[in-house]
Amino acid sequence: MSQFETPLFTGLLEHAKKNPIQFHIPGHKKGAGVDPEFRNFIGDNALSIDLINIGPLDDLHSPKGIIKRAQELAAEAFGADHTFFSVQGTSGAIITMIMAVCGPGDKIIVPRNVHKSVMSAIVFSGAVPIFIHPEIDKNLGISHGITTDAVEKALEQHPDAKGVLVINPTYFGVAADLKKIVEVAHSYDIPVLVDEAHGVHINFHEDLPLSAMQAGADMAATSVHKLGGSMTQSSVLNVKEGLVSTNRVQSILSMLTTTSTSYLLLASLDVARKQLATKGHELIDRAIKLANETRAKLNEIDLIHCVGPEILASKATFDYDPTKLIISVHELGITGYDAEKWLRESYQIEVELSDLYNILCLITPGDTENEANALVEALKTLSEQCKANELPTGTKEEVLLPDIPLLALTPRDAFYSETEVVPFEESAGRIIAEFIMVYPPGIPIFIPGEIITEENLLYIKTNLEAGLPVQGPEDPTLRHLRVIKEHRAIK
Repeated sequence: MSQFETPLFTGLLEHAKKNPIQFHIPGHKKGAGVDPEFRNFIGDNALSIDLINIGPLDDLHSPKGIIKRAQELAAEAFGADHTFFSVQGTSGAIITMIMAVCGPGDKIIVPRNVHKSVMSAIVFSGAVPIFIHPEIDKNLGISHGITTDAVEKALEQHPDAKGVLVINPTYFGVAADLKKIVEVAHSYDIPVLVDEAHGVHINFHEDLPLSAMQAGADMAATSVHKLGGSMTQSSVLNVKEGLVSTNRVQSILSMLTTTSTSYLLLASLDVARKQLATKGHELIDRAIKLANETRAKLNEIDLIHCVGPEILASKATFDYDPTKLIISVHELGITGYDAEKWLRESYQIEVELSDLYNILCLITPGDTENEANALVEALKTLSEQCKANELPTGTKEEVLLPDIPLLALTPRDAFYSETEVVPFEESAGRIIAEFIMVYPPGIPIFIPGEIITEENLLYIKTNLEAGLPVQGPEDPTLRHLRVIKEHRAIK
């Protein structure tokens, strides 16, 4: 196979060139039925390949032609035995991974700082999460990865677990010693599932952390759209044979996937794979150099700190991705959200995420010195305005990151229990029945089944007051929370 091939994209182009008369969906019929303003913006080329799984174009649910060929090329590029394309994003791939190895009552070892899709999968499957507490970075107010020691301890206590899930790397670019974790899990014949949403590029450059497939993991849900150049919502699920049934993976992924799969998304995966495989090293090398140069410039600005190799000072921070710029604005006396809003309003700069203490900016092959220098100049101005008290600043309070709540019920039992709604201020001590998270990054503050604490309620209020996007509860105002109903004794 040649990684310069694009069987799926090429097949779509060849089909479109024939200009067939279409008596099938989509109803816009090559754009003729689309609103003219939208058609003019999107263009006829894109609309001509917005097709469905007709005979010549193969079928994602049972690939035998151009999709099968494209997935085989992707498997070769990522070092997997099998690669499955996902048009349900990485969330769909993550849910597939977990449901492929876990059923009702089965244990799965997971870090507590997982994405909401992991907890959704646990609710769907009925699995019982065995939480490993991630290491907390008290300087930045963020969670890192899990240690090999913690995984060994969890496996010693739960050798009957059906899987170990690892985030590699985290949203902030920090990686655990994945190869060692895989070795430990495999000594128990337990598969390792990897949330690789933020690491599609790491497989293609030696100066980045090991990818899941390089480390010997069994499955990895990998966002190609986030950092690999494909269209939003397109991802891959990479699988190694042995401890996982690829037939079961295909079956579950099909259950979770729309039958109206987007060929625009699928084609973008095909061409993104080609670019990563043939030019990835060169493109990523340039991104790493630009990120390191930008980091150095940012660290010359007063009261701003952009994290670098010094983060590798613990067992949970085994490696890191330098293309992720973690920029702490805590010393400025403002929140990350304040900085995000100021950058948007003053410089038309959008960041990946903000939290109470930091902003996160991503440097990819799509960036140049122009964009990087604009960020540096903007943050210089922000620093100067904060020092001159031209911007309202708060006090530099101690970094707040509350303890992880205790799990009293399995997430599935809590989600399907009889519930009631109580005022937010009166909910401490109750068992929550819904998710609450800040998105991005989508890591739950509460998951169904956990005991609500005053400390975590304060953390939610602090995020709300800072303007951060707290999501999940039925009541978007968070005046009320849904909790497990208490049945009092009959007097």
